[in-house]
Amino acid sequence: MTKGTTSFGKRKNKTHTLCRRCGRSSYHIQKSLCAQCGYPYAKTRHYNWSEKGRRRKATGTGRMKHLKNVQRRFKNGFREGTAPKPRKAAAK
Repeated sequence: MTKGTTSFGKRKNKTHTLCRRCGRSSYHIQKSLCAQCGYPYAKTRHYNWSEKGRRRKATGTGRMKHLKNVQRRFKNGFREGTAPKPRKAAAK
């Protein structure tokens, strides 16, 4: 068997499929490990030697469903259970 054209025709098995956490086609089926985000490990895979890679995954690149509420509450000192101060009557 040659190592060129004829060998490329035999490549039909998929090693990677879609990852349920990052959505990329980086989940290795036999290893059960995502090469991109490190799923199923709890901590997301990142390395300091890849500056652009860290930028893509940094906080703020996603929805921040909870964090954007925390930032707003922090500005007000995490107050809870208080009534808002009455506003002055609008000038007519």
